[in-house]
Amino acid sequence: MVEEQGASSEALVDEPFEAPQRGSAEELLDAHAGDPLDPMRHSSAHVMAEAVMELFPGTRLGIGPAISDGFYYDFELPRPLTPDDLGRIEARMAESIAADHAFVREELPPAEGRRFFEERGQPFKVEILDDLARLADASGQPHPPVSTYRHGDFVDLCRGPHVESARRIGPFRLLSVAGAYWRGDEKRPMLQRIYGTVWPSEEELERYLWRRGEAKKRDHRRLGLQLDLFSFHDVSPGVAFWHPKGQRLWRTLESAVREVQARRGYQEISTPILVHRKLWEQSGHWDLYAENMFRVEIEEQQFGLKPMNCPESTFIYRSRVRSYRDLPIRYSEFGRLHRNERSGTLSGLTRVRQFIQDDAHIYVRPDQLRDELEALLGEVREVYGWFGLQPRYVFGTKPDKAVGDPALWVEAEGYILETLKASGAEYGVKLKDGTFYAPKIDIYTDDALGREWQMATIQVDLVMLPERFDLTYVDEAGQPRRPMAIHRAIYGSLERFIGILTEHFAGAFPFWCAPVQAIVVPIADRHAEAGHELAAVLRERGIRVEVDESGARMQNKIRLAQEQKVPYMLVLGDREIEARTASPRTRGGEQQLAMGWEQLGDRLQEEARARQPS
Repeated sequence: MVEEQGASSEALVDEPFEAPQRGSAEELLDAHAGDPLDPMRHSSAHVMAEAVMELFPGTRLGIGPAISDGFYYDFELPRPLTPDDLGRIEARMAESIAADHAFVREELPPAEGRRFFEERGQPFKVEILDDLARLADASGQPHPPVSTYRHGDFVDLCRGPHVESARRIGPFRLLSVAGAYWRGDEKRPMLQRIYGTVWPSEEELERYLWRRGEAKKRDHRRLGLQLDLFSFHDVSPGVAFWHPKGQRLWRTLESAVREVQARRGYQEISTPILVHRKLWEQSGHWDLYAENMFRVEIEEQQFGLKPMNCPESTFIYRSRVRSYRDLPIRYSEFGRLHRNERSGTLSGLTRVRQFIQDDAHIYVRPDQLRDELEALLGEVREVYGWFGLQPRYVFGTKPDKAVGDPALWVEAEGYILETLKASGAEYGVKLKDGTFYAPKIDIYTDDALGREWQMATIQVDLVMLPERFDLTYVDEAGQPRRPMAIHRAIYGSLERFIGILTEHFAGAFPFWCAPVQAIVVPIADRHAEAGHELAAVLRERGIRVEVDESGARMQNKIRLAQEQKVPYMLVLGDREIEARTASPRTRGGEQQLAMGWEQLGDRLQEEARARQPS
């Protein structure tokens, strides 16, 4: 259903390995564009490349674009870099910036430009120029001149833009080194990528470095182990092993959205994971999504592990004749999906090879579409409200690789625009960002550190499911009509959603979804039996509670519970047991008033039902 798993605008920090996106020669030559700071970031990448080449003779240059919040450059170096090397490179960069050389654009004839980089032992630059020449030949265009930028003695293949001179570069810091295959291809050379950041002022640099340091503390991969939620193992790369606490969190989130679906009249289905290639050929995935699919041969026939749920719901729709009175039909499915993600892009829970989506496929009449879309926006607002997240909407229009009748695309895009305008919600537009079969509304939100994440999606499909799978319903006049299909996910990938939540809340999940909501702390061994009685009272009301029967001292038990981000600690001693009361202590250290066990159970039950974000 969802074509991409999605990504944040800021990559997780200190990735041990990262593959750059595959791209054309033109894309590799272009600088990242769109942010006013990009010329400064791009210029910083050139100054860094200059410093590396001076410190490490024989360096071969890859690419060095501006990226969100910074820049990077890929290098083939004579030896692996160390943290100490970053300090040396920074010092040399500071000297270059102080020299204040101008950034000057120069153009060379194609042959001369190629010879220039070949003579300087820069094969990656030569490869880019050769690719540009092949593109020109294929289109019948003359070979373009070679665009370079010079500052001081350093010259790089580049289209710009840059700052006027080096002193226009603000305070900077080199951050880390990662591996990156040349052009994202595991069969090509492994390069060393140096990441850096640069800002107009020291204050902005320090603010960014604080946010980055906080992001390290909140890294869901670290917290997943610390909180005993999940782990990853090399026997199944890109697939999480869910521990009991993580599975409790998972099931709580799943149950909550199931309640929303029940109120709205969804019918839950389940479809096969392994499906014959003819289904994927019919849907278009076999041709347009092949590199992302795992393929399996069985008895000389080809099958695919499903990367999406959508085509299979059509078999259930077509299992009997549908009347106009039957619509809308809302099929939901927590489907297990597989995507053949490249190893260099795998990143904890946020980019995996196996995941589950809270998927739904809704079949409606044309007169029902707008109401259904408005209701789906309401679902998004309700669910995201449980976590204090504010959704933003982006309309993705017809992409270049779209399939189907162009007139149907125009119609589908019109329905989405009409709904967004009527909702009064602010929305942006991303041209050509729809899936190959449908325009869409993508939902974005910012986490506690201000990082943007793409989350839910709603797609209006008049092409792939209705047309390719010949779906019909019988209208009032007894004539067959095409339904419209809506693809939607609220959480999206459950794995990814949990990864984002873990970082957003720094592992301190809201009470209603915390894996362990309360822990009973008996002061001495003789209080353990009463501790289990209190736990039983809470469990009767659906509260997830544990009893700490370890031999540790009370203060150590409380400290451990705080480290595990448990919302409430309930200390029991002689006085509390005699009165059958408990004084909840929050993970933040607040001591609340004592109350009876039954009263406490009722209060916590209501708190869980309210699904408040804090």
